[in-house]
Amino acid sequence: MTNIRLLKKFLRPSARLQHVRCASSMLKNYDFQTYVAVNEPMNTYGPDTKERQQLQETLDRWKNKTADIPIVIGDEEFRTNDVRYQVMPFDHQKKIAKFYYATPEIVQKAIDSSMKARKQWERTPLEKRAEVFMTAAEMISKQYRMDVMAATMLGQGKNIWEAEIDAAAELIDFLRFNCQYAKDMTAYQPLSPEQTITNSAVYRGCEGFWAAITPFNFTAIGGHLCSAPAMMGNVCLWKPSDTAMLSNYTVYKIYREAGLPPGVINFIPADGPVFGDVITKSPHLAGINFTGSVRTFKTLWKLVSQNLDNYVSYPKLIGECGGKNFHFVHKSADITSVVVGTIRSAFEFGGQKCSACSRMYIPQSMWPEVKQKLVDIHKDIKVGSALDNKVLLSAVIDDKAFKRIKSYIDNAKNSSNLSVVAGGNCDDSQGYFVEPTILETKDPQDVIMQEEIFGPVLTVYPYPDDEYLKYAEVASKTSPFALTGALFVKDPKAREELVDTFKDLAGNFYINDKSTGSVVGQQPFGGARMSGTNDKAGGPHYLMKFVSVQCVKETKAPLTKWVLPSMQ
Repeated sequence: MTNIRLLKKFLRPSARLQHVRCASSMLKNYDFQTYVAVNEPMNTYGPDTKERQQLQETLDRWKNKTADIPIVIGDEEFRTNDVRYQVMPFDHQKKIAKFYYATPEIVQKAIDSSMKARKQWERTPLEKRAEVFMTAAEMISKQYRMDVMAATMLGQGKNIWEAEIDAAAELIDFLRFNCQYAKDMTAYQPLSPEQTITNSAVYRGCEGFWAAITPFNFTAIGGHLCSAPAMMGNVCLWKPSDTAMLSNYTVYKIYREAGLPPGVINFIPADGPVFGDVITKSPHLAGINFTGSVRTFKTLWKLVSQNLDNYVSYPKLIGECGGKNFHFVHKSADITSVVVGTIRSAFEFGGQKCSACSRMYIPQSMWPEVKQKLVDIHKDIKVGSALDNKVLLSAVIDDKAFKRIKSYIDNAKNSSNLSVVAGGNCDDSQGYFVEPTILETKDPQDVIMQEEIFGPVLTVYPYPDDEYLKYAEVASKTSPFALTGALFVKDPKAREELVDTFKDLAGNFYINDKSTGSVVGQQPFGGARMSGTNDKAGGPHYLMKFVSVQCVKETKAPLTKWVLPSMQ
């Protein structure tokens, strides 16, 4: 049985009037035609700062509540008997959100709702569509910053700084830069060399609906994967991750309050296989915007292929599927940069960034000093509640992640090829805590150097100093992924050789910097091989995936001759 009632929380009768006020006040200096995006400044949240106090007050208001999160289709809320809960990863007895899985019938209803909303939204001028998301960006920046951060900290276990980077700055950047990119992209018009002929390009939304299937590890990715297609005139079903439900729903409410019409983005918590089966069987599927595991993306691709004969148009698939990211160190590298960059890349947010370093190749002569420095820092790393401002990392996201990561560590402890340099302890009695773990391997092709772990586990292989090209080739062929990688080198000749060797091994490549930390507009993100389709979110080309361009030729003079010039 499904309970349905009209939305009351954020679709109150004054909502549209409120949007008008937001748009006129928050965007008073905004001009779509001249707008140039800049990255959102980040707060420090230092002691005694106003933002630290505001965040703490918001956390205190949220942390002892269990939010009720419905399925939202158009202007209706749905609740089913399939009830689920999101818990705090660092205190898993505390439920912070109650939500409901959509049935196949409800998912289909969401498709029908989106298709009904499509025509009006697609024909809304780009400038007006962009205004909605620019308004949302301003609301997150000024009005709801602490809310999206608190939801991210409590639900996904991010510390203050990681939440600021993600739920505030990156999400705001995605929204603002996409407004600029959409304007720039659609500015191109084809040549019209003859005065009697006008050629033009119409940047249409795709015919059908998009499905956004989003991950737990970045609130910004959740808000981006559904808003990017909507920006370009598409309608979308947003299936959030079970373990990012609170933050994603908070973002969804902001979109609606900013003026997003009902049905343009429908919010559909659901079991993955149920959602995937319904959307891929619909003849109106226009595309899937996905971030998650390789296995799930391959499953979706296969389901699409099985239904090709049923589709109105060929669905577009965008996928970002993680990686086995590397740091490769040359003997000329700066040791401090190597140590600090590797600690941060491997262990921030518990190694749960798609770009986190999980394997390092280092010259044998450097390894003793680097190992000691890594161990020294490891001793000072604090693991605990995400609400403790002294922690570098908190718990991993859930029990499945905890068991998976622990299994790799347990295997390492029993392997003749691997030894534990630091860490290795796991405890899920209160939260899903995994101690940052550094391993050393004798085999550069051990399974732990090949497979994505998605946790705070770093494996190091010390290689003979002068055989760096040999082991660079080994590194490039060890794993099926090609997302991020970092090269630490000062020697110009070695730099040139290694940059060329790693050309196909990373969609985002860093030289003398850590493998994490891409910024919208600065390092558009995405990888190839099994890491995904490398469509570069946060860059100017990404939005082309969401348009179906129509080229129009209009002739203003009548056609009078049928005889060809060569027939004269």
